[in-house]
Amino acid sequence: MLNSDMLSSLKPSSNWLFAFIPVTLWLEHAHAAAPLVFFTAALAIVPIAQLIVHSTEKIAVHTGDAVGGLLNATFGNAPEIIISVVALRAGMYDLVLGSLAGAVLANALFATGLSFLLGGLKFREQVFNVQNARLLTSMMLVSVVSLMVPSAFFRMFEGKVAPDVIAQLNLWLAILLLAGYALYLVFTLRTHKELFAAVGEHEAHEGPVPAWGPALALLVAGSVLAAFVSEILVGAAEGTGKTLGLSQVFIGMVVLAIVGGAAEIFSAVAVARKDRLDMTIGITMGSCVQIVLFITPVLVLSSLMMDGPPFLITFGTGTVVAVLLTVLMTAVVTSDGKAQWFKGVQLLMMYLIIASMLYFIPQIR
Repeated sequence: MLNSDMLSSLKPSSNWLFAFIPVTLWLEHAHAAAPLVFFTAALAIVPIAQLIVHSTEKIAVHTGDAVGGLLNATFGNAPEIIISVVALRAGMYDLVLGSLAGAVLANALFATGLSFLLGGLKFREQVFNVQNARLLTSMMLVSVVSLMVPSAFFRMFEGKVAPDVIAQLNLWLAILLLAGYALYLVFTLRTHKELFAAVGEHEAHEGPVPAWGPALALLVAGSVLAAFVSEILVGAAEGTGKTLGLSQVFIGMVVLAIVGGAAEIFSAVAVARKDRLDMTIGITMGSCVQIVLFITPVLVLSSLMMDGPPFLITFGTGTVVAVLLTVLMTAVVTSDGKAQWFKGVQLLMMYLIIASMLYFIPQIR
């Protein structure tokens, strides 16, 4: 007869999805249909993302929610970095631009909205550090401007100025964005870190303190696995899009953004259900800031070391407008430092509206 421990091990668990990692490798080696490889790779990322969630929560006990959220956003963005670099090497520039913009939409609207909704269903009202939220939304606004300026310059003066001039503008902005991101880290983690202490952080740290060494090792291992599976995922993305009749922009801005951001989404929802909204905000909105101010300029600089034309920050008008509306909506919803389930509904509705537009417009550029 099965005892209780054996029965509990047989209960449905996301750990079962680890089996899709070897399945994905086998299907890729066997040159299976692209949608099948894409589907199994997406399932394989789910337990890996959850591994990153658990390890980050343990590290946050030692570092605090602010640094914990930053670490989660950093390691959680590893799939986005790998997806973008692999796509750049393949010359899939539309996919890269779409995945970057889509990651901002997915984190700011989908992940935050889902966290507010599920957290609000458990707690009537949740609070978070409004100063941290305001800083993040202001940095997100700077991020939108950093997307608009080179994109507008490219649209207005393409064919009127030498291509080298446009490339030089992108290079200069990339360096400027990296410097701004570095100063943002100094401000939040060193010179003014007391302003961003989590609300009720002392309550979240009650109980035995777990060792941070094993948690850090698991975090690194999970990020490496996520990056590896993401490379397979992007390899099947183009074929999947053609099979399903979807554009590269939709695949990048919706499908890859959700799958590649699975780590942040799982983490944000998990900590929101534990009434740790400061960490949720740090994960979702901090990830948006990191994507534009760090990952995007890194890709611009990386493209200079690859064969082919340099990667230019040339988002289409529709994409820039979608990101701008996302920032404004996020700023309004988080302005009072409080969250309820209906605020989550509002953010999710905004995301579904934009995703619907992307689905029915083959090319938004």
